[in-house]
Amino acid sequence: MPKNRTFTMIKPDGIEKGYIGVILNKIITTGFNIVSMKLTKFSKIEAEAFYAVHKERPFFGELIQFMTRGPILAAILEKDNAVDDFRKLIGATNPAEAAEGTIRKLYASSVGENAVHGSDSDENASIECAFHFSAREMY
Repeated sequence: MPKNRTFTMIKPDGIEKGYIGVILNKIITTGFNIVSMKLTKFSKIEAEAFYAVHKERPFFGELIQFMTRGPILAAILEKDNAVDDFRKLIGATNPAEAAEGTIRKLYASSVGENAVHGSDSDENASIECAFHFSAREMY
């Protein structure tokens, strides 16, 4: 597979608990290159736009409230097979079901507060990268 990119963010719970360093270390030591990164905060409108796919779900309001309560660390990662490899690294959405050693198993506390986001497809990775980074911020 050719090198490709994926998007990730460390969510407010991961930042609040002080996990930025250990999560970034795990990402880097498993072969990902960080090609863009910034600490930022979602506005309510931005969070609703980013998570629009979940708008009709019963948890949407709680998700928006959670994602806007504090800063996130947004990053673009590059690696061969980036999307699939990163999904394996972060583990299942529910940390109780995540494989041992995955980011969510180690640092998430619940389905709702699962420490990190990872794109689920190459198409969504491109969309999510462009949502958070301008062309001049992507290297």
